[in-house]
Amino acid sequence: MPRSAPEKGLALARAIVAAAADKKAENIVLLDLRKLASFADYFVICSGASERQLRGIAEAIEEKVGPQFGAPRRIEGIGSGGWVLMDYGEVIVHIFSPSSRAYYNLEALWSKAPVLLRVQ
Repeated sequence: MPRSAPEKGLALARAIVAAAADKKAENIVLLDLRKLASFADYFVICSGASERQLRGIAEAIEEKVGPQFGAPRRIEGIGSGGWVLMDYGEVIVHIFSPSSRAYYNLEALWSKAPVLLRVQ
């Protein structure tokens, strides 16, 4: 599948970050994967304090990003497990509980990816 223009992917990632921040997501990180992965251009990683907040962050992202960029291709993990994954093609969103985020430690796994944005 052809990749979209980098500007569109980055605009989508920034819109996702803004929507997550509006729902009080914690420790939001935007990673640039373009030189490291063929399956996505960017990761947005953030945390929420409860399953309810994880769901709220995911729903806010869908509502705010959808009108301009469309719905995600796939959403997994809503409702349990401490991790919600939203696949927008060029952008993959990971919404974690603090314990799941520490366990999976994606920032360390993708440590060679430049951090484009960090919101504490």
